[in-house]
Amino acid sequence: MRIISWNVNGIRAVQKKGFTDWLLKEKPDILCLQETKAEEDQLDMELRCVPGYKSWWCSGEKKGYSGTANFAKIEPKDVKFGFGLDPKFDCEGRIIIMDYPKFMLLNIYFPNGQKDDVRLKYKLAFYDATLAFCEARRKEGRELLVCGDYNTAHNEIDLSRPKDNEDVSGFLRIERDWMDKWESHGYIDTFRKLHPDKAEAYTWWSMRTAARGRNVGWRLDYHYVTPGLFKKVKSSEMMSDVMGSDHCPIAIELDL
Repeated sequence: MRIISWNVNGIRAVQKKGFTDWLLKEKPDILCLQETKAEEDQLDMELRCVPGYKSWWCSGEKKGYSGTANFAKIEPKDVKFGFGLDPKFDCEGRIIIMDYPKFMLLNIYFPNGQKDDVRLKYKLAFYDATLAFCEARRKEGRELLVCGDYNTAHNEIDLSRPKDNEDVSGFLRIERDWMDKWESHGYIDTFRKLHPDKAEAYTWWSMRTAARGRNVGWRLDYHYVTPGLFKKVKSSEMMSDVMGSDHCPIAIELDL
């Protein structure tokens, strides 16, 4: 099973750049999108009815902001939008949860904390809600794959200029400490586990500074899995040649 995750920075914008043709060429079993910035009724049939796929769209209360979507060839047993723990975490359209027999897939667009201290606190609270939800599912015996844009580069190897960004949200010590805590509970960063020393491997580049051409980037997008599911991981890679967004897609292959 091949699962791709991609922050598209606007689904209607990336549609104009050949998104549907790309999807039909890559043919993932599941595609998870973040930052769609659209409600389903704003989209045309080309996006809503891609041949061979069923799609699910999760939009926030604020129009043109945030949003997630999933495309899947195999329909899950159940789909939920949000954690159901606190409305403040579910109102921005950041979470789609798909339940398959062998694992639960969470597509999450984690908040960005750069705006102000209020949003940073919200981001950290959102992180804790994610951990609480996932730990509850693990106690039920579930294996999890938690993919998406985490909006934090975990370690110095995960961004081009760590010293210059120590005081920038996305690389703050408090954010990185949460990533440490997340991993201490057993969640495995599949890319870093398989490529422990691979540097200059990024998933986001600033458009304002034309950073992609110089590969001055950050690794913000991840496929994390529980230990039992990691045994099924065949590969975890970046698709850095795919354009259309300020992020590139990431792909994982599972032997299921």
